[in-house]
Amino acid sequence: MEYSKTTDKLTEFLDSGIYRFEDSNAVFIDPVRVLNRSYTRFRVSPSAYYCRPFDSTCPPEPSVASNSRKRKRKEKKKKKKPRALNEREQVADQRHQEVRPFLLKAHESLIRTSEVLEVMSNLRGCLGPETSSPGVKQSFVELAQVWQAPLYEITLNFHTNYKEGEDGVIAVMYSTLCLLGSLATQGCEQCVLPLFNNLVVNESSNDVEAEVLTSRYILPPKSSFYMSDMGQIHNLIPAESDFGFSVIVVDPPWENGSARQKSRYKTLPNRYFLSIPIKQLCHTDGAFVALWVTNREKLRDFVEKELFPAWGVTHVATFFWLKVKADGSLICDLDLFHHRPYECLLVGICRGKVMNSKQLLGSDHIPDNQIILSVPGDYSRKPPIGGLLQELAPRLKGGRSIELFAREMTTGWVSWGNEPLHFQESRNFVTE
Repeated sequence: MEYSKTTDKLTEFLDSGIYRFEDSNAVFIDPVRVLNRSYTRFRVSPSAYYCRPFDSTCPPEPSVASNSRKRKRKEKKKKKKPRALNEREQVADQRHQEVRPFLLKAHESLIRTSEVLEVMSNLRGCLGPETSSPGVKQSFVELAQVWQAPLYEITLNFHTNYKEGEDGVIAVMYSTLCLLGSLATQGCEQCVLPLFNNLVVNESSNDVEAEVLTSRYILPPKSSFYMSDMGQIHNLIPAESDFGFSVIVVDPPWENGSARQKSRYKTLPNRYFLSIPIKQLCHTDGAFVALWVTNREKLRDFVEKELFPAWGVTHVATFFWLKVKADGSLICDLDLFHHRPYECLLVGICRGKVMNSKQLLGSDHIPDNQIILSVPGDYSRKPPIGGLLQELAPRLKGGRSIELFAREMTTGWVSWGNEPLHFQESRNFVTE
């Protein structure tokens, strides 16, 4: 009986990409399997997703010398006593100590689950050897800043479905694409649309291949994107709140030295995020808001005291993304002070016009300190947790969902940001 139960769980995991541990408040996510549920003709390439070496670790602590010359200089100096933590660092350490038991228990659950570890050992599959980061040929951020930006277009090439009719005649059905809900194109194999400051929607049930300049992109079914800067985000506010969003995920480009050094993306000062119209984007019944944050105490303090109040969001739970290697071990020591092997997802509720927080949750309770384990993909790429969030409250199921500052697309979701096609380039996919 136990063997059958284990087999069923493994089968479910291989299909969904999510494994739920019974002995801890944790789940393991295989991002590639989760993402592939959004596609019909294409598949996310594991070797492209896991483009960073599996054996990479967190950077060393700032106090550790990065080269032999610095090491020699330090050896000559007398050993200093450990520096006392300042007030903010003490608060950050206290947060870490509180969640540490949950993180350890979740990791122990993973290590004990041999069937998941076996799958993890072959995450890249048979799609080729380890590769370097695929990168992006063109920068949408740079394209948007030139004077020709309004002239840039995206060409969508629809995939045709052939169905055999009763009279033996082949009926050709083409996809439908809408632009801002007013422009519909049917019965054509190709459609050319403005790239920036437009809501581009793939309403079909198939993947769509798109072209921008000389690059190809894959758009999943029932998905849409709006590529713009912060000045255009208000265009996403629905005319009627009944058409608002029930789940809102936000992954802001927080200011941090690491991002600047690596030149991966442009960051923004914290005050810019105060103007995001979360309240106006919400559905009449309210919405769940999930915000990715780093472990900097200064940032947590800003979110709790300024950002969430400005958005009208009440914090109800904190999730943690615990990063592991393909062999199941943590990417670095759990107690490294400046480089924790986890990130935080603050989950809150934005009260709607109809229901308050208790009514929105109903009889359900969101457990705090939930742990999400997964192997990291490219730099700053978050695991796909949209499905988990949509399960939080049955009353919100079926509502619209949006990701702000998105860099990829998901079936059923609206992706907004200045580079929502970042991970949609065809080189990240293989044909099924």
